[in-house]
Amino acid sequence: MTFRKVKGKSLAAMTLAMVVLGTTACSGSNNNAEPAPSSSGAPVSTPSGDANATGGAGDSKSFKLWLGWTATINNDSMVQKIWKEKEPGIEVKLEATQGDAMTALNLKLNTGGFDDAAIFKRTDIVNSSMIRSGSVLPVEQYFDMPDKYPGLASIPKQYLDAMKDKDGHIWSIPTWFDQNPNDPWPGWASLGWFIRKDVLDKTGLKVDDLKTIAGVEDYLRAAAKQKDASGKALIPLSFLSSENDENVILSTFGVSTATAGGMIPVQKKGDSYEFIYDNPQYKVAYQWMNKMYREGLIDPESITDKQERYKEKTKSGRIAMNVGGFFNMDAHMWEVLDGPTEPAWYIDSIPYPQVPGVDHVGANQLVNPYPYNDVYISKDTKNLSAILAFVDYMLLPKPEQQQVANEGPAGVFWDWSDKPLGKWKYTDDNYQKLHDSGDAAKIASTTPSLYSISSYSNEWYPWWNYDVTNPAGRLKTIDLTQKVGKMGGVRIAEPYDLVSAKTGGLLEKYLPELENVRKEFKAKLLMAKEDKQFEAAWKDFQSALEKRAHWSELKQEWNASFQEQTAKS
Repeated sequence: MTFRKVKGKSLAAMTLAMVVLGTTACSGSNNNAEPAPSSSGAPVSTPSGDANATGGAGDSKSFKLWLGWTATINNDSMVQKIWKEKEPGIEVKLEATQGDAMTALNLKLNTGGFDDAAIFKRTDIVNSSMIRSGSVLPVEQYFDMPDKYPGLASIPKQYLDAMKDKDGHIWSIPTWFDQNPNDPWPGWASLGWFIRKDVLDKTGLKVDDLKTIAGVEDYLRAAAKQKDASGKALIPLSFLSSENDENVILSTFGVSTATAGGMIPVQKKGDSYEFIYDNPQYKVAYQWMNKMYREGLIDPESITDKQERYKEKTKSGRIAMNVGGFFNMDAHMWEVLDGPTEPAWYIDSIPYPQVPGVDHVGANQLVNPYPYNDVYISKDTKNLSAILAFVDYMLLPKPEQQQVANEGPAGVFWDWSDKPLGKWKYTDDNYQKLHDSGDAAKIASTTPSLYSISSYSNEWYPWWNYDVTNPAGRLKTIDLTQKVGKMGGVRIAEPYDLVSAKTGGLLEKYLPELENVRKEFKAKLLMAKEDKQFEAAWKDFQSALEKRAHWSELKQEWNASFQEQTAKS
């Protein structure tokens, strides 16, 4: 995850006031002010521009930015005042989207367009709508001006090349990308197998005994004989199916379940590509889950549990082993602890158990270094210089730039604890109190949390270097995500992971029904009462894939789109 796939991450929510990874899909007029030097030492220049070609560059130091997601806005926030008064010397007035982003976009474009600039999650639909409207500027010229715009010029060429239309035009400035696509930041990995060490000790088993799927079965049977603090028998294994936690079990059996903007999980097999429901291990994985369910080793409420109920079971110590995303378990429950006072203190990750015949774990999270957002500029803006100066500043290729974008430059509200690119901490008590309050309005008074207009780097990541040791449990989230990210379920995205639906195509039309089929039959396969019923459900699943979701046709369109994408690149 990059942050985008960080939805509801507890540590990040407390300190960054973000939704990713997350986030969600998401997610002035001081014309006399001189732009201050950027924190890299390079001047933040303003272009002279050609008014006829650029919509009027001028020498503005202010502009309006429309956010393509819902947000609490306070345009007098502390960080925005720093932007205006210190660096980059630009006043930015934000406007959030209310309700559905595409509905809001279409309405805006059909009623005169946005004033200056807009930032939206990258999709073909948004891009097509912006271009067709005739209301946005082409921006390719600004990526070749390193003296004026060092940030824009530093954007990896492969990102820009992929954005060019047939005439060579680029219609947006990409943001929230990895500064080094060859060594990308691995993201907030959270998907794995999680053991309660205190329960493991009671069973007499060791972590090494759980290296295989057979060893996990032994543990689940032993854990079923243990009691919780109230004397109730433990739930051996549970997961939150509403958040597709069972994908971790599929991965364990060698099935890839992740995409990176694409529509269907695919994995490469030699010179061909295997789609998720065609992988024979998909059935084998559900046969194992069904076996555990029929033995009473999987929580019978796992398919129907709501998130709050699942969190409460985990927090109270009812569950001996969890599989899935640890943020779904609620990382906050251990982040408030400073010692072994609650069951959550004992939760730890274990490697994916080995399954006979499975050479490697299937991917359940893809590291996609490509841009996540796009900044579009209105052709009618009178504030082009301010827009370019601001975005250029935010895209300076410094490892800490996302921190600067989110919290302002070092030395104002935060600073290095030891040395640059080391640990950091807040230095303004009032800022930190409001920022960490959990109250949306108070958080908005500190920062608009506009980190996603910047970029990120594996060289330094702020929320893995936050100088906090009290309570000790807050470090557990960082430790877990780093451990899980090395266990095999995370890999870098490949071109075949990025195949998206064509507007008006079969994938766009039938993917909702494909998802309905998957959800319906995962429950039937998991809860089958006997082998005969399981086989009947599997047969019905295959039939529904074809009749309701047009599975063969979807795969044909995918292959055609992939060939077009390959030829283009």
